[in-house]
Amino acid sequence: MLGACLQGRIGHKDEDLRVDLESGLMHGVRQMASPNCDSRPAGVEVDLIVVHGISLPPGEFGGPWIDRLFTNDLPSDAHPYFAEVACLRVSSHLVISRDGAITQYVSFKQRAWHAGQSSFEGRQACNDFSIGVELEGADALAYEPVQYQALAEAVAALCAAYPTLAPDRLVGHSDIAPGRKTDPGPAFDWPHARRLIAAACAKTHRT
Repeated sequence: MLGACLQGRIGHKDEDLRVDLESGLMHGVRQMASPNCDSRPAGVEVDLIVVHGISLPPGEFGGPWIDRLFTNDLPSDAHPYFAEVACLRVSSHLVISRDGAITQYVSFKQRAWHAGQSSFEGRQACNDFSIGVELEGADALAYEPVQYQALAEAVAALCAAYPTLAPDRLVGHSDIAPGRKTDPGPAFDWPHARRLIAAACAKTHRT
């Protein structure tokens, strides 16, 4: 399963982001394979991007902990909170760190385990048809400007690769799991994000 989800390391942060349709990998980002993924249902196309917020421990940033959570190697004794989540089997396609660096954990061809129990426009199980993007952050703490720019560039690359995606097919985790999830939270500036995404998509369309 690991090999089917992601293989190898590709890309450099200073190159334009581009999705390879054959592998489902994004060139120009760091690669870290997560085993927490599986096949999308037959015939289901990706048509939604879900934005999340993540911090480990809550409210703290940096360190190896997201990598280790998504690769099932989080030490339960390293922090009291880790004892609650170390047993979880979760992942996301992309994570955008506080410095704007992007890591891919799951091929876009595969289903990452990011949304949980969820629904959108009457469709259940959003993992089936969505791409999950985690921003390192917390509900009530401002996200970094470079994270918004990295998100815009990633969304533009995804929309260029998959005709079923569009800038308006972008929602928060709280939108697809209301009452259960609150991220990316009130600190996430949706109007700013959408302006940058529109500009990035327009630039990608011209080139």
